[in-house]
Amino acid sequence: MDSNFNPDKQHTLAAAVSISGTGLHTGINVDMTLRPANPGFGFQFQRIDLPGMPVIKADCDLVTDTSRGTTLEQGEVRVSTVEHILAALVGMGVDNCLIEINGPEIPIIDGSSEPFVEIIEEAGVLEQDAAKVWYTIDTNISHFDDVKRVELTALPATQYHITTLIDFNSPVLGTQHASIKSIKDFKTEIAPCRTFCFLHELEMLLEHNLVKGGDINNAIVVVDKPVTDEEMNRLAKAFKREKIEVKSEGYLNNLELRFPNEPARHKLLDVVGDLALIGYPIKAHIIANRPGHSSNVDFAKKIKQYIKKNKHTKDIPVYNPNQAPIYTLQQIEKTLPHRYPFLFVDKIIELTDKLIVGVKNVTFNEHFFLGHFPGNPVMPGVLQIEALAQTGGILCINAMPEGQYDTYFLKIENCKFKQKVGPGDTMLLKMELTEPIRRGICVMRGSVYVGNKLCTEADLTAQLVKRS
Repeated sequence: MDSNFNPDKQHTLAAAVSISGTGLHTGINVDMTLRPANPGFGFQFQRIDLPGMPVIKADCDLVTDTSRGTTLEQGEVRVSTVEHILAALVGMGVDNCLIEINGPEIPIIDGSSEPFVEIIEEAGVLEQDAAKVWYTIDTNISHFDDVKRVELTALPATQYHITTLIDFNSPVLGTQHASIKSIKDFKTEIAPCRTFCFLHELEMLLEHNLVKGGDINNAIVVVDKPVTDEEMNRLAKAFKREKIEVKSEGYLNNLELRFPNEPARHKLLDVVGDLALIGYPIKAHIIANRPGHSSNVDFAKKIKQYIKKNKHTKDIPVYNPNQAPIYTLQQIEKTLPHRYPFLFVDKIIELTDKLIVGVKNVTFNEHFFLGHFPGNPVMPGVLQIEALAQTGGILCINAMPEGQYDTYFLKIENCKFKQKVGPGDTMLLKMELTEPIRRGICVMRGSVYVGNKLCTEADLTAQLVKRS
C-alpha cells in the first residue's frame, strides 16, 4: 500500500489479472482471474466451468469443510482452499473483487499469498468513490476449543492488529509467535510465508490419495521423527523426484525458511484469510492461540453475529448542520408536488442511487399540533410516514430518466412506532431501496431517527407515474 492509500475508502482492482496453477488437494490445473467489482460487492467466487457460471459469496456461513483448508459450498458450487487469495486481497487493501475460476480449488502456487500479492500489484489497486465502513467492537469476543486447546479473542482496538501463537508439541517447531501491528505490513512480513505440514500427516494424505497437487516446493514439510530409506523412496516416487532427503533443522529437502518463525506467520496469514469471511472490515486486536481453519471459521461466525446484532448503530444517519445540504427546500419544491402545510421535509443531507436521508425540524407552531393532543403535542405517526414517503419520492424520482414524475404509494407494511416525536425534535428521515426499481415500482425500507433513537419504521412500496 502506498502512502496515499486511504483506508476509509473502498478499493477494487484497476484491471483484471490472471494466474494459473494446480490445486494442492485436487491436483486439478486451474486458471484464476481477479476482476474489478463495484463498491459493496465484497469478495465473490465464480465457477465459470459450471453450467450457468454460478457465484458464491466469501461468507463464513457457507463454509462446509475445514479439514485441509477452507471450503465454501452452496448448492452445486464448491470452491476450496480460499484462504490464501482472500488473505492477499485483504492484505493489499482490496474490498471488492470477483474471483473467477474454472475448477474446484484455488491454485496453491508456492503455498503462500505472495504470488497473489504480486498479481494484485500488477493489476493496481483503485480507490472507489464509496466510504469503507469499519466495524469496531466494544467488548471482548472469545472462542475456545478445549479439546484442541485453541483460544481466539478479539479485543477492542483502533486498527486491525493480529497476534498468533503456535505450539505443536514438536521438537522442530517448538513454540512460535508472529504479530502484525498494521495490515500495511502484510505484504512484506506475512504474504511470503508458506503453508506447512508434518511428515506423518503427509504420509497419511498420500495413502488416501489426497495431495494430488502436492509438490515439494509448495509446502514446508516438518520431519519430527527418524525416517527410513524406504519412506524416503516412497516420498520421492510420490513427488516424482529422484531423491528426497531431510536437511538439518528437521525440514524435508525444502528451500531455506523465509523467516525463522515462518510457520507461525503462515498461521497468521490463514487467520487474515479466514476472518475475511466475516464479510465486514473490522478494527480489533485478534489474539489467536493455536488457530486452525475450523476454529477460525467458528470465530468468524461469532464476530459476524456480534456485528449484525450491533450493526444498527452503524446505520444511524448523522446530521451535521454545518454541512451544505444536497437538496435545499427550494430544490425539494421543484421535485415534489407538495407545499406548506403539507411539505414534511426541509432538506436532503445524503443521496446515493439506493439511499436518501432527509431532515425535518419539528416545531411547536406546526399546524397539526393545534388539534392533536392539545397540551401534549405529539407528531402524528401517519405524518411521520408521510414525511418518509416524501423523502423516498425524491430518491425514486432522482433515479428516473429526465422528466416530471409523481409518486403514488401502493403499500405500507410492517409499520412500527417506537418513540414519540414532538416539538424541538430533528427528525432524520432515511429511505433505502430494498430492490431495484422495476417498471416504476419502488420498494423501500424507511426509518425515522431522532438523535440515535429509532422512532418509526416501515416498508413502503410506491409507483412512479410520469406527468403528461
